Amino acid sequence: MLTSVIAIFDIGKTNKKIILFDKNYKLVSEQTKQFTEIKDDNGKICEDIEAITLWIKDTIAFLQLLDNIKIEAFNVSAYGASFVHLDADFKLLTPLYNYLNPYPELLQKHFYETYGGEVSLSMQTASPVLGNLNSGLQLYRLKHERPQLFKTIHYSLHLPQYISHVITSMACTDITSIGCHTHLWDFKKNSYHDWVIQEGLDLKFPPLLKSDNIVLIPFAKNGEPVPAGGGLHDSSAALIPYFTTFKEPFILISTGTWCISLNPFNASPLTEEELKKDCLCYLSYLGTPVKASRLFAGNDHEQQTKRITTHFKTRRDYYKSIVYSHSIVTALFKSDESSKNQMKKGFGRGAENSVFESRDLARYDSFEEAYHQLMIDIITMQSASTELVLKNTSVKRIFVDGGFSKNSVYMNLLADSFPQMEVFGATVAQSTSLGAALAIHRHWNNLPIPDDLIDLKYYPRP
Repeated sequence: MLTSVIAIFDIGKTNKKIILFDKNYKLVSEQTKQFTEIKDDNGKICEDIEAITLWIKDTIAFLQLLDNIKIEAFNVSAYGASFVHLDADFKLLTPLYNYLNPYPELLQKHFYETYGGEVSLSMQTASPVLGNLNSGLQLYRLKHERPQLFKTIHYSLHLPQYISHVITSMACTDITSIGCHTHLWDFKKNSYHDWVIQEGLDLKFPPLLKSDNIVLIPFAKNGEPVPAGGGLHDSSAALIPYFTTFKEPFILISTGTWCISLNPFNASPLTEEELKKDCLCYLSYLGTPVKASRLFAGNDHEQQTKRITTHFKTRRDYYKSIVYSHSIVTALFKSDESSKNQMKKGFGRGAENSVFESRDLARYDSFEEAYHQLMIDIITMQSASTELVLKNTSVKRIFVDGGFSKNSVYMNLLADSFPQMEVFGATVAQSTSLGAALAIHRHWNNLPIPDDLIDLKYYPRP
């Protein structure tokens, strides 16, 4: 018996996956591939885009040979801030440059001096100043440092759209990639920013394809075409299961190394103060702005947990067994009243580490005590970060997914910080891949979208 599925290429920085969902969006298959990094033409570490391209082509060929699986559609979810440059024959022109590399200071200074200054441009494009993470500046750099190479570029595709191109041979631009801290999109005009036009970068971008649109590609053994999407930026794709499941306004705190608070129901323009505190805007797959704030809390948690583990001589994963203790929290607040006051007022310092790094571990009697204090300090910053995108909106629900959604200390303290909100831990299997599949649901799936895509656990105020 044939199982009808959609195939999603999910391209992360570490893991590359091919994921198959059936028509009820249940996971049918997941295969993961990792690639050895190489050096680019500047001697910097980067992804091996040629090897990734070959893997995609080989995987598609393999999928065509399956007898018990019927591929009915394709789409892509991938990380952003990365361009693939193609010549007129759609051949690769450059390596896949790593957005973590530093941006030339003089060129960056010249760019902002030319186009109105950091604050003005950042507010217009809803993008903090992030160097290469502002992917538009990558193309600007090529034009000014390697003009002959720039002239040979026919199309510059963000990574999700390049992966889609490998599958479909179509070249398109997608709003979720263009509208994510790129400096390319003017959120007020809802079009490319003037500097993009003046530099001629828009001529390097293929036409915009709506994120829920498709092209038909020959794939089936009988020659019948199947629909394929143009690819989505992973952060925007991860929101789609929530968009399709919940109609009431919500905030999603996506937790990992970075904890990103996403509010699709806040259309207010970014302020200068919000930009200074690491706020930005994404564009959803529907083209609507999603105000977001970032916090480096996952990294902070990892580093400080190691410090606590070393001090108390426990096993490395001992923190995973810690459950929320109201009595420990009460005692910590009693001994350090400033912690409670700080948490209530929501003092925070943007993307910096919490105050825990300066705390003396000798003052705590146990791992449990120290760990609860760490989480209090993280939640102090988390509440401030989330409040930046929450204020002046009608949101009454907070969903948390990722690693902290299963951390009872984090979740209970978060619920305590937002007593006026309903706080839920959310579990979505392969959320970015699922979002990419749901984006083109109408083109391949005649069944209604299930209402059980997301598992929720409610955390009342302790």
